[in-house]
Parts: sequence; C-alpha cells; structure tokens
Amino acid sequence: MGVVSAFGTDVDCFYNKLLDGQSGVSLIDRFDTSSLPVKFAGQIRSFPEEERMDEKIISYLDPCWRYCLVAGTNALEHANLGPEVLKAMISARRRIQADIPIFIPCSVTNMGAALLASHLNLTGPAYSISTACSTGNSCLHAAANHIKEGEVEVMLAGGTDSPVLPCVIGGFSACRALSQRNSEPQRASRPWDKERDGFVLGEGSAALIMESLEHARKRGASIIVEYLGGALTCDAYHMTDPRPDGMGIYSCILKSLEDSGVSPEEVNYINAHATSTLAGDLIEVNAIKKVFKDTSEIKMNGTKSMIGHCLGAAGAIEAIATIKAITTSWLHPTINQDSQKSRLTQSQNQKQEHEVHVAISNSFGFGGQNSVVVFAPFIL
Repeated sequence: MGVVSAFGTDVDCFYNKLLDGQSGVSLIDRFDTSSLPVKFAGQIRSFPEEERMDEKIISYLDPCWRYCLVAGTNALEHANLGPEVLKAMISARRRIQADIPIFIPCSVTNMGAALLASHLNLTGPAYSISTACSTGNSCLHAAANHIKEGEVEVMLAGGTDSPVLPCVIGGFSACRALSQRNSEPQRASRPWDKERDGFVLGEGSAALIMESLEHARKRGASIIVEYLGGALTCDAYHMTDPRPDGMGIYSCILKSLEDSGVSPEEVNYINAHATSTLAGDLIEVNAIKKVFKDTSEIKMNGTKSMIGHCLGAAGAIEAIATIKAITTSWLHPTINQDSQKSRLTQSQNQKQEHEVHVAISNSFGFGGQNSVVVFAPFIL
C-alpha cells in the first residue's frame, strides 16, 4: 500500500495519527484566501519525496500526478514488486523533454495511470476511472474484476486528487457544500454531529497492490487482507444531491455483499463516506440501517473528520484506513463529535479496539455515483 496525505507518506504513520485523533486540517498557506469564503483545508504541507524528483517533473506535473507517482511506487515497494522508491521517477529525465507540450496531455484524466505505467513499465490494462468522489473504490473494484476474470494476476489501483485551489473552493462554496468554520478549521469536519455545516477539502493519493491468491503465494508475498468484492450503482436523481430515500446507497451495499458472498450479519465494521454534510450523512446512515437490521455489533467511523474529503482519492485512502483497522484491530475515532445525531457511530473522539470480521468502505459522489468495497482478514 502507498499513501500521500496531510499526515505524510508513511502508511503506519498515517494510521497512527488517525488513531490518535489528530487533525490534518488547517488554514491554507499555499495561496491568498482573503477573498474566499473558505480559508482552510486538509492541505499537504510536507512532501519530502519531491526533493528526489527530477526538476522537470516538478515544473511540468500538477501535484495531483506527483502524489499519484509517489503513492504508486510506494505501493509497489511495500509489496516487494517494484524498484527503489522514486527510482523510476528520477529516471523520467530521459522521457520528459523540455520541448514537449504537456498542457493537453496532463489535462487528460488518464494521465495518472499513463505516467505510472510508463515510469514503472506496467504493460497491462492502464486507464483512469472518473466517478467523482467514488472514484477510488470504483478503481479497486475494476482492478479486482480484471484479476477475477483471469486477464491479469496483479493490478495497481487507487486514486489521486489535488483540489486545494481557489477555483475549487469557489465552486464548492457556490454549491453550499463546504464548511465555513474559518475560526476553528480543525473542528470543521464533524460527520453526524448536529452542528455540521459542510465538508472540508482534502488532498492526496493512495494506491493498493491487488493480486491473485495463486500469484501471491507463488512469489511468497505477505498477504495483508482479502478483497471480497464490491459494487457500483447510480442514484439517477440529481447532479449534486444524494437521493433522499437512499435507495442507490442501499442497493450498492447489498450488491457489494452479494458480490462478496457474505451476509449482512457478518459485517461488523463500516468505514463510512461521512462527509459532514447535512443531507448526505443522514441519508447514508438511514440506508445502512435498512441493510443491517441489527446494528448493535457494527462499529462505524469517518476518516474525513481528520483529513478532510480528498474527493477522487478518498475511496483509496479510506480503503487503506479500513485495511489498517482489520490488521491492527483498532478503529480510529471520528473526531469533533460534540452532539452526535446517529446512534450507529460508536467510534467517536477516541480510538476503539475491535476485531474486524468483515468490513465495508463506502464512497459516494456527485452525479449519484455510489461505490462500496468489502474486505476481510486473510485466513490461511
């Protein structure tokens, strides 16, 4: 696994900070925010890997793609499948020439996958998926299906986004989607809390190595968890608002469990989408209650309370948080829970020990895009 977030680029450090209930949200110092209604985000402030990148890459590539390259190569390194961290990126000096126009190529959404494939010599299926904030999960599900169909044995999948920009803040503010709690940035993202007033922008990238069991065993890989399955659905309702009855989310969770071959009763942990919006949080909880008739054994938390909403990268980053919950048997808190509205959220303000049997991770996006992925401990 590889991650780039407001908590750095080390997976264990990333999860430990989540367990500690730290906030990666702060006032933006990357540009002048005086004319903007929102002045804070889960901004990446320290990115030491950039010091080892070729200067041409830094000057040509948007942070979105740089985060992608780091997360991808770190994931390969973590899986003992790739070269030394960033070695491929440093060698990009030979590939990227000063006289090559890059505006159009780097504006195309497939560039993250294309760059990783080029720098790491990955010759299998290489493409990008765009399903708004459900993109990360959509990519994991697609990669798993390539493996299940026998087309490939190993896939590198994830998501990346760098939306901490004036135009993005302005656009989401116009949609009334962002919290404007400028006086308390670290307390702004508060999923399920009665005082929530919108989500907080975050940024980053995450990548996971997905591999067939046979191939992993053959090469003696250290298997972390098992990907059981997933599902994608669409609300077919509104450009920005979730369907009020939650049927798109409800059906997506059900289909993901069917694809995984598990019953609702087996699930005992949910990493929720939980963006801290007035409508979205409640609709997700209601859909979950429809699927899981008895929620007494289910623990649920919201990663976005600490790092913000990383949009296209959110699903992949939260998949890593879900996997770490499985492997450590510790659930990170949902911080800023002062006046909780949902009885389902039991991991609030402090970490909680919990042996995970089956976990689901939810991601939903504008356009009614829904995605759910399912993980479980790997048992020999």
